[in-house]
Amino acid sequence: MTAKYNGAELKAAYDRDGFVVVPDLLSADECERLLAEAAEIGRGNRGDVRGITKLPDDLDDTEVLSRYLTVQFPHKASDLIRDEFIAHPEIASVLSHLIGPNVKCMQSMLFIKPSGKPGQAWHQDEYFIPTRDRSLAGVWLALDDATVENGCLWVRPGSHADGVIYDTEPHGSTEFDSGNQLVGTPDDADMGIAVEVRRGSAVIFNGYLHHRSLANRAAKGTFRRALVNHYMSANSMLPWDWDGRIEPTRDMRDIVMVCGDDPYGWKGVDDITFAYLRAETTSEDDPNHDPHKRVF
Repeated sequence: MTAKYNGAELKAAYDRDGFVVVPDLLSADECERLLAEAAEIGRGNRGDVRGITKLPDDLDDTEVLSRYLTVQFPHKASDLIRDEFIAHPEIASVLSHLIGPNVKCMQSMLFIKPSGKPGQAWHQDEYFIPTRDRSLAGVWLALDDATVENGCLWVRPGSHADGVIYDTEPHGSTEFDSGNQLVGTPDDADMGIAVEVRRGSAVIFNGYLHHRSLANRAAKGTFRRALVNHYMSANSMLPWDWDGRIEPTRDMRDIVMVCGDDPYGWKGVDDITFAYLRAETTSEDDPNHDPHKRVF
């Protein structure tokens, strides 16, 4: 167990509140490497990312990254993200306490969120990525200091506890991107609490937790970058049709093992998902609009 936290205390807080913060999970050097990798992905210098084309080499990182909000499944384009940061040893250690000894990953997201870009309305990750055992967990890795001003996470502590997946509807607000918002919850009027964290920290939250973020209102040229991966128990099958892109399945096998054993390893691993830019608006005039897109 890493010396950065007490596993039993972390598990108790996670079960009670639906989220925990682990400071300094990533080193400063690791954050810098991921930020440099984000710029290379944005330049089109890594694997294929649908919606990103090759940019001139003379653009600086700020010019490059200011074009983007979110890259979905960056680990499908970046060897660095796939090989070093999906099953990062510190992530594996934390999740072994929160989920169990056998853990797999099915999704990654690279949030760039330049100043002026929107946040995401209240949502639950389990609405989009169903698990059989409620083991879904998001690991939100801050690559910049995340503040209220630049659009940090907000959560409703304990909102995961009822185990209910609530309905959603369009929010009609420019504060958020194209994803819907939760409706009909006991907490619709609850504004939640801001989770401000320093660069390198991890916010780990349950798939049923109500969470959101607001727009980045910091000065021009300011980002709120984060790598977010989704994990679950490898003991559970994953009945995920990838938002209707693939046929309904009992066990979607495009996964990365993080720690422990895969009881279903005999099925092998598929290559189904791909990296792409996520839609910012619901307008079909938006070049990044994806009618199948869902918020995570």
